[in-house]
Amino acid sequence: VAISAVPGYARVMRGQIMSIKGRSYVTASRSIGVTPFGIFWRHVLPNSLSPLLVMATLGIGSAILAGSGLSFLGLGTVKEIPDWGTVLSQGRGYLTIAWWICTFPGLAITLFVLSVNILGDKLRDHLDPKKNAN
Repeated sequence: VAISAVPGYARVMRGQIMSIKGRSYVTASRSIGVTPFGIFWRHVLPNSLSPLLVMATLGIGSAILAGSGLSFLGLGTVKEIPDWGTVLSQGRGYLTIAWWICTFPGLAITLFVLSVNILGDKLRDHLDPKKNAN
């Protein structure tokens, strides 16, 4: 699941670096003789990490749902390792007599994904440079 998300993160990071590379403070640093390595570590990297961090927090929810879905179908981890999707799959047969076997892992998945998405949204609001410039 994580390997399939790498191109999206690389595309966002490349776009951020290309955008920051042309800004005036990078040009000013270059004109006073700062090395390209120093410019990267001091100016480019700190200013390009916030979109990547927000994208990562929002991607965690998708990864949890994908992992749970795969383990629900039997394509996830081994049977000995407890997983929310595996618990949901095993509890399917007992739904009419023991509804809580499926309900609580499903609620746990829902609440965890919702909380991580809310955290990512708050982080995006906090790190937004247009909002903080006022």
